[in-house]
Amino acid sequence: MGALARALLAALLGILLTPAPGALGTNPGLVARITDKGLESAAREGLVTLQKKLRETKLPDFFGDFRIKHVGRGHYEFHSLDIPSCELSGSALKPLAGRGLSLTISDSSVQVQGRWKVRMSFLKMDGHFNVHVKGITISVTLLLGSEDSGRPTVTTSSCNSHIRDLAVDISGDLRWLLKLFHDQIESKFRKMLETKICSMIDKSVTSDLQPYLQTLPVIAEIDSFAGVDYSLTEAPRATANMLDIMFKGEIFHLDQRSEVPFLAPAINVPEDHDRMLYFAVSNYVFNTASRVYYQAGYLNFSITDDMIPPDSIIRLTTKSFRAFLPLIGKLYPNMNLELQGALLRAPLLTFSPGNLSLAPQLGIDAFVLLPNSLKQFVFRLGVTTNISATLAFNTSKITGLLTPGRVQVELKESKLGFFNVEMMEALLNYYIRETLYPKVNDKLAEGFPLPLPRHIQLHDLLLQIHKDFLFLGANVQYMRV
Repeated sequence: MGALARALLAALLGILLTPAPGALGTNPGLVARITDKGLESAAREGLVTLQKKLRETKLPDFFGDFRIKHVGRGHYEFHSLDIPSCELSGSALKPLAGRGLSLTISDSSVQVQGRWKVRMSFLKMDGHFNVHVKGITISVTLLLGSEDSGRPTVTTSSCNSHIRDLAVDISGDLRWLLKLFHDQIESKFRKMLETKICSMIDKSVTSDLQPYLQTLPVIAEIDSFAGVDYSLTEAPRATANMLDIMFKGEIFHLDQRSEVPFLAPAINVPEDHDRMLYFAVSNYVFNTASRVYYQAGYLNFSITDDMIPPDSIIRLTTKSFRAFLPLIGKLYPNMNLELQGALLRAPLLTFSPGNLSLAPQLGIDAFVLLPNSLKQFVFRLGVTTNISATLAFNTSKITGLLTPGRVQVELKESKLGFFNVEMMEALLNYYIRETLYPKVNDKLAEGFPLPLPRHIQLHDLLLQIHKDFLFLGANVQYMRV
């Protein structure tokens, strides 16, 4: 990608960042923020890559006619121009109030070399030359927006470059040609170079930076049926020392998307500046995930006797269940049972300072498996438990781990009279701890991806739990390819 594109990529990553009303009057599910430290890093990256871009730039030939008193008229031409070296020694990338960025590069210099030719009525001359261009200042204003698709956009609003001084070295002892350069050619050379610098920047923004921003995911698939909507809820916004963007942050079913019946809470993003980049991920993101997996029946389960460890003293048979339900062995001798469990509603994850928890409620129906392959309903249980959650943050994803509390069982209905609830609690605690939770934790370990463009790697990670949202901080490194 182009130099300025790389220079601003980290900055425009900040395009992913800030809280404000969403497109539909709702809060964002995820807020990303790039701080002044992140912008400083982007500016440093810009110096490196812009220098490379300048060295690769081919300058246009320029020529014209001249007149020297007592000598006459002539024609000059400067051609085969290139830039063998450049030094960009100062830069600043700052947000502009509203929706923009200001990039300033100052106190810089480049060396231009090439060939010259002069033709007059009585002679023709040629040679080589070097121009040391000093005190270059470049000022660029970038406007940030968003497409209907929810991706960010960037355009060059203005670009100005100014050259303070030129030092010219022309082969041969041709003082008159030096005077001619300063008197009649220097202003054209300045204008040509200043125009070329801004033209290069504008082209880089259009052909490199904007396409790079298109690599920001709008829809990121989590697995075969769930995805994350990372569309922007509004155009990027800039404040005094940071750049913010808000994402919808909704997890949805890839094939059967439906309207979420709850809203994201307002996020009051802490004013931290130690890291380059921060993410505030509200409980809305996790709770839309819970809703999707609940609707897909992912957490529903069925337990049969062949799933019980061989050494267990409790089997899913009518004989073994006489301890729970005395009549079952008499009415259905030597038959197997099946327990079918399902969440009664999607469990909501609760964020409080330093703590994550949820309290799922399940219903469990028990059936006798009759010899004719039919099932006979015999009892229904209500199951509740409190679960604590631990979240982790790596270079590209948020992952989770659930730690179960003790299951509490309530008899809702029995077709066969007395039921021993305490013994059933012991069985369910064993099964849920050994079978159901590992399944859920395997899914949580896969994690859900953060909205990062290509070649961005996070390090120096920070994770905090606040009321209603998870706060993540990181420094950013661009991996050159």
